[in-house]
Amino acid sequence: MACFRPPLRRGSFIGESWHNDAFETAGSTEDTMTDSTAIAIGLSAVVIAADSDTPRVLVTRDRCAADRHGLPAGPFDPLAHRTFELGLREWVNGQTGFAPDYVEQLYTFGDRGRTHAPEGQSDERVRHVSVGYLGLTSQQHDPGAFEAVWRSWYDFFPWEDHRHGRPALIDADIAPALRRWAAEDRSGGRWQRARLAFGFEAARWIDGAALERFELLYEAGLVREAQRDHGAAPLPANPLPGLAMASDHRRIMATAIDRLRGKLRYRPVIFELLPERFTLSRLQEVIEAIIGLRLHKQNFRRALDRTELVEATGELEHATGGRPAERYRFRREQWRRPMAPGVQTPLLQSEP
Repeated sequence: MACFRPPLRRGSFIGESWHNDAFETAGSTEDTMTDSTAIAIGLSAVVIAADSDTPRVLVTRDRCAADRHGLPAGPFDPLAHRTFELGLREWVNGQTGFAPDYVEQLYTFGDRGRTHAPEGQSDERVRHVSVGYLGLTSQQHDPGAFEAVWRSWYDFFPWEDHRHGRPALIDADIAPALRRWAAEDRSGGRWQRARLAFGFEAARWIDGAALERFELLYEAGLVREAQRDHGAAPLPANPLPGLAMASDHRRIMATAIDRLRGKLRYRPVIFELLPERFTLSRLQEVIEAIIGLRLHKQNFRRALDRTELVEATGELEHATGGRPAERYRFRREQWRRPMAPGVQTPLLQSEP
């Protein structure tokens, strides 16, 4: 079975991007670009679902390398796609058989060299730009025959899950490696970044810094993508845990994690991950799974009451493993409020 998809429409398929001659721009004598630089626009999606204790991301698998994962992605075709979002939805559905409920634009990723040509080829004449999207859903349909699977995002970022305490690999593996890397910088700036990002030396852990942490590890040559992209020094015999991804897709996923962790606190997006009826315990567990930290139960419920985001349905959930629990629903009319709040996240304890 071939490991690539041929182009479906006029133009050429380059990685996750669509190259159309209309995007080719000639350079000038005052321009530092090559004589002719093509701009290839791609679309990528981080589609997130959650069960009671695991945030999951819909990822694709390479047909020729089952352990190589990527995000659902494809080229933007200006002739066929009326909008970026419609093009994105078409690619996600075509590659995974899935249609996310909620979609919002995440970021535009256009760093030079973000997509690498096969060995012996050059992509210097093509600038790859990917418009990333965040998708949320309350469903986790089995992709079935599609080359896609739901994976915990902690499979890719194991240092991000602090629900059971600070992961041992941070102090046992990450800290020594970052210290060696930081020692090369006499200004001390590298270690200061590492200290704040990973909560070293009593600095506070910030759950919304997932992207900064990944970029530090990438810059220090501690993740597989760094070796692949820049020929970094060989990784240690026991490299850091965490699955690598195609292109810069792990960076895009980290950006989505930060967006969701931050946004759930000021907009009620968390309810896009929940069924229509849920218990307050389920709501708390899903939030904890997303932020990777434990919440103080009583303080969380008091804060939730003040938001008026949920209301009791009068029904009971019996499959709790204990006493029946009351079911609630999200008051979806709250979305119409221009300043509809998110949920507060009072932590059970603060990490150093």
